[in-house]
Amino acid sequence: MTPREVDCPRCGARCLYALDNPFRPFCSARCKQVDWGAWAMENYRVEADPPREGDDVPLSGDMPPPRLS
Repeated sequence: MTPREVDCPRCGARCLYALDNPFRPFCSARCKQVDWGAWAMENYRVEADPPREGDDVPLSGDMPPPRLS
């Protein structure tokens, strides 16, 4: 079976998506690290509508402590 080639999600270079590529789906350790840094800096975001009134989810500090029985 021929290994599949994919575009590196970071730089676009063609690379093998196979077990012998430890950086898959990236082409190199650098591209993998740059992408991880973007996630850590919260550069990737999912668009969503702003919350509406009544959609509030209580934060952990706003909830009463659990009752022990």
